This record gives sequence, C-alpha cells and structure tokens, in this order.
Amino acid sequence: MPRDDFVIRIGGDTAIGGVISTGENFTVAAARLGFRTFTFRTYPAEIKGGHAWFQVRISNRPVYSLGDGCDILITFDQEAYELHKADLNEGGVLIYDSNLVAPEHDGFIEYGIPFQKIAREELDFVRGTNVLILGVMAGLFGLPPASLEEMVRNRYKRRAELMEKNLEALRHGFEYTKGIQKQDKFWLGTADHIARLIMSGNDAITAGALHSGCRYFAGYPITPASDILETMAVQLPRFGGVCLQAEDEMAALASVIGASYAGTRAMTATSGPGFSLMTELMGLASMGEIPVVIVNAQRSGPSTGMPTKLEQGDLFHAIYGGHGDFPRIVLAPASVQNCFRVTVLAFGLAEKYQMPVIILSDQSLSHRTETIEQVNVEGFPVMERLRPDGATPEDYLRYQLNDNGISPMAIPGVDPQTYVSPGLEHDERGHPRLSAGIHEAMTKKRFRKLELVRDHIDTEEFAPRYGDEPAELGIIGWGATQGSIREAVDRAREKGYKVAAMHPRCLNPLPEKRLREFIESCERILVPECNYQGQFAHHMAAELGVQPMRMNKIGGLPFTPGEIFAKIEEVLAHAYA
Repeated sequence: MPRDDFVIRIGGDTAIGGVISTGENFTVAAARLGFRTFTFRTYPAEIKGGHAWFQVRISNRPVYSLGDGCDILITFDQEAYELHKADLNEGGVLIYDSNLVAPEHDGFIEYGIPFQKIAREELDFVRGTNVLILGVMAGLFGLPPASLEEMVRNRYKRRAELMEKNLEALRHGFEYTKGIQKQDKFWLGTADHIARLIMSGNDAITAGALHSGCRYFAGYPITPASDILETMAVQLPRFGGVCLQAEDEMAALASVIGASYAGTRAMTATSGPGFSLMTELMGLASMGEIPVVIVNAQRSGPSTGMPTKLEQGDLFHAIYGGHGDFPRIVLAPASVQNCFRVTVLAFGLAEKYQMPVIILSDQSLSHRTETIEQVNVEGFPVMERLRPDGATPEDYLRYQLNDNGISPMAIPGVDPQTYVSPGLEHDERGHPRLSAGIHEAMTKKRFRKLELVRDHIDTEEFAPRYGDEPAELGIIGWGATQGSIREAVDRAREKGYKVAAMHPRCLNPLPEKRLREFIESCERILVPECNYQGQFAHHMAAELGVQPMRMNKIGGLPFTPGEIFAKIEEVLAHAYA
C-alpha cells in the first residue's frame, strides 16, 4: 500500500549548490497542491562550502514535527551518505549520484543516477544538477511536474534563456524516471487542494509585528534572526514604517527604546551574542517603563558557539539576566502559526504593562517552514498603552504610584504632558531621586505590573493542555518542542499509557495556577528541553517547588517524537516494575 506520509532528507556540500533550494522547491510545490509539510534545515557556519541538509515531511494529514529519521535519503556526495545513512529508516530509499557515492548496499531500495554527468554531458548545464534531481523526485514520488514548472517560470521570467535551461533539466529528470523500475511504496497521491500558507517562524513573527502596528524596527544581522531584519527592510516602508540596520545590537535596542518613548510600536531581533549586548538596555527599558519587543532566536552557545544549530540555552538569561531587579515578560512560541499569535500578544503585553517583552524563538523554529491554515487577523485584537486623561502638564505624574503599577504614558509632541525617562531611580515625575524609600516604592510599583501579567496569562491560551486527565505521566515543554511532544503523547496513548502534556507560552511570569493544576493531576512530571542544564526544570523548581524529571538534549538538533516516546516508555516501565 502506498505511503503518503513520509520524510525526505537531502544532503550535500554547499559548494556544489542546490541542497537547500531543492528541498524548498519540492516543499513549496507540494504545499501548493494541498499537502501538509514540515521542514527542518541545518547548514554550515562557513560562508561557502561545508555540509548542509534539508528535511521535509509531507503528508495528507496534519503533521507537528520533523518525524523520526528519514524515509528517503538523497545524497549529493559521499560525505552526505556517510553522515546520514544511519538515519535512513527500514524500507527506506537511497537516491545518490552513482559517480560520486559508493553505498554499502545495506538492504535499502537504491536508485543510483549519474546526476552531474547527465547535467554536464546531456544538458550542458552543470548548474542545473539540483533541478534535474528535483525532476527525478517529482517522477519517483508523484509530484506533478507542472507545479514545479510554474515555479521555474516565475523565478526566471526575466531571464528567458536560463528559464529554458532549468525547464529542460526539470523535464529531463522527470522523463529519466520512466526508465526506472519503481520498487518503493512512497507516493504522494491526491491532496485536498485547500489553500494554506507556507511560512517560516521568522516570517510569522514579522507578520505578527506588522499586524500589531509595529512601525519601527532596528537590528543588526545575526544568524538565525537576520531574516526578520531583511523582511522588515522591505515591508515596513510599505506600512509607513522605518527599518534601521544599526551599527551593533546595543544601538539597535537603544533606538527601539527611543522610538517607543516617542509613541511608536517598536521591535528588535537578535540571537544569543547580540542578546547579551542588549542586556543593559533591557534594564533601561524596564526602569523607564517603556514598551519594547525583543526577539531572541536562540542558537547553540556560549560565545559564538554553533551559529547555525539549535539550542534552548538562553532561558536563564532571558528571565534573570541583567543587573538589579527589574521585571520583564518572556514568551515562547510553540509552532510557526503560534509565532504570529505570540508576537501579537508580545506587543499587546508590552504596551499595556509598559515593560520589555522577550520572544524566545530558536534556530529550528526561525528557519523551518510549515503549512498553516490562513489566519483570521480579526481575531487578534491589539492592546493599547495607557495615555494621560485630563491631567494638566503641571499635575502629570508619569510614574504615579498606584494600586496596579500602570501609570499613564504621554507621547511627546502629541500629548500636552511631558516627562523625562531616566535610567536613574526617580520619583513620580521622573526626576532623579536616590533615596532608599523612593527606590523601594518604585521597585514595588514596577513589579506590581508583573503580578497583573501573571493573572492575564494564567489561561488555557497561554498554557494549553493535551492528553489524559488524570495521567500517569505529564510532560511540560516550552518553545519548539511542542510538536514532537504531541506526537509522542499520541503514540503513548495509542499503546494504552495515560499521558498528558502542557506547553506554556509565557515563561515569565509562569501561568502558576494552570501549571499547578496540571502537575497535581499527573503522577510524575517530565520536562524535555534542548539545553544542558535543564533550565526550564530549574525555573519550575524555583517558582513552583517541584522537582520534575529532566530530559536534556544538546548537539544542535531538535527532539524527535521517537526520542520522547522512548523516554515515556522508559519512565513508565520503571514505574510498573
């Protein structure tokens, strides 16, 4: 019986070219036909050269993770074969360049094709090798070539000669497969043809920011956050906004704080090293009670670390980093679609509670693409900052001490009231005051807002539950681990285990009531996360007084559903022993 849910992995040296683009083009063509897709990519830190690979899972059904291993492995060179052969699933397919790769014939279904020789000798177009491979993929696995031809025409419509060469390579690859005796069971079949979006996490964050009224963005290029800067540079002017590439991350956040002080919704985006540089200015934004949104697309660290690899290693820094006591909100989107919603919430929370909001994404979520349902933006209202109401300029107290800590924020040049927003401790008018009493009163004022945030986010939207109630095992994850956790929970429940999961979107403050109810309904708690120290488990222990079991992974790759399912079985097997 044909398989219509399978994983394709493509690997090779970036000096050859086409590894990522081959996967991207196949993914987009499948998505346009209505198939559900979920991608993952990893690439070298070098400017040119080094091994890269792209993985796409394609299905007729909703998919939430990259899957386990790969069903189809396409290797551009011997190195790719050696690196990935162990991940090829039983009954899998190996497609390789027969002049460059010498497989070990391990029982997989093999299609050896001299791709580069064909491109060079038959097409006189070596640069079209990846397009030739794309045609072979279409022919072997049931993707109509017309959808790929349309993409080629759109891409090269201004370069007719190059367009024809690519179309010839694509058709040649497709025709070549007619001479291959198909032995595998992988076939796309028919999709539902429902129009869906295909977006990356960075795309969704950018869209969420624009919908939220962000009209100023400043940043400095850094992997894996640079896409946000690049897209904002194109899109913001169309919305009447301004995008600035600053000289460094400190200048970027400083200008974002200034823009927000002037009444404009503003955001910056960076990764770990740049986030470290921004730390002092985060304190300035919190002291001045100025709304800002900071995206940290985490990568493997410390220092320069592994710039193009995944890690969830910045949680401690996001929650606790900085000198002195100052409140900040930390959010973590769980999927590409959730990136849009969380970004809208980030702007709303920043504006309403007048403090920095940090969005913790990661390399996987930033660059992976998913097919998502079209978003009804009318269902995402935008919260506003509190403005002065009737106070004369003489009576205006920007930092008024009150019950909830939220004081009206005037916009210079728009409202008649004016104020100075100092980094020094200050009184209600914003005048510097260094007395112990003022410092204590203002610190309590700033933190009262964080308690309001705790009530705001202690809801199902911010901490959704999935699975059995009560449960033998409860899994609490954060960020991009959600999809693999969900699929692992599904497998466990199918085998008769009582398992549940919760995935909070707000990590500081925690949705305490929701988490405590979940923990009390589970016999034991497991926290999987992609860092060495178990940072979220530490945070839960400090805030909730619980000691969950930990499942930590480092090395630059995300959890697979199989890894988490194996841990579930291990934990519950010990429980039953």
